[in-house]
Amino acid sequence: MDADLIITLIFAAIAVFVILKLRSVLGTRTGFEKKNEPYAPAERGEKVIPLPDRRQAEPPPMGEAKAPLDAGSAAIRRADPSFDPDRFVDGAKMAFEMIVTAFAKGDEKTLEPLLAPAVYQSFAADIARRREAGETRETTVSGIRQARVEHARLEGREARVTVLIVSEQINVTRDREGKVIEGDPKAAETVSDLWTFARDTRSRDPNWQLVETAAAD
Repeated sequence: MDADLIITLIFAAIAVFVILKLRSVLGTRTGFEKKNEPYAPAERGEKVIPLPDRRQAEPPPMGEAKAPLDAGSAAIRRADPSFDPDRFVDGAKMAFEMIVTAFAKGDEKTLEPLLAPAVYQSFAADIARRREAGETRETTVSGIRQARVEHARLEGREARVTVLIVSEQINVTRDREGKVIEGDPKAAETVSDLWTFARDTRSRDPNWQLVETAAAD
């Protein structure tokens, strides 16, 4: 067996491990298995953003949100007894790195099952724009400083959980000649995001999908 084949098998094994780990921590299984039926979150005019750079020196304070957060989590648990906020955050962090990396690489195949249709269309449009312009984006998540559930609520049959993720990232955009036109490949920046995941609690599909991204105020 030659060296290239061995390396290929090693990376394939790592990819399988990551998917299996996600299945154990986000939602009933992962939130990312192949769908059994279509699911689209209710239209509420939420702000969907294709991950522009968002910098914030310090994470926002928790505020006085504990009581409504606890009530929202309890409501989701009544509809879905498997829901656990701590395990959900673990899965959300893994999903965050996977989605951010795939978005930078323009990997639409990886993104599509993880995103609600409206979010996927927004991400795909930005990827298409970069391709047409001959630009490439490089994103390295060097660490996640903080991750916590900010909001949890049950709206009818739809569970929605918003997670604050404060990460250290290196973001660089290059033109078709490879020249840096945005960012610094040697400087990490602090990025604060609010990501909202949703699922239909009455669906046989256990998947949680990303339905909204926003900058943390």
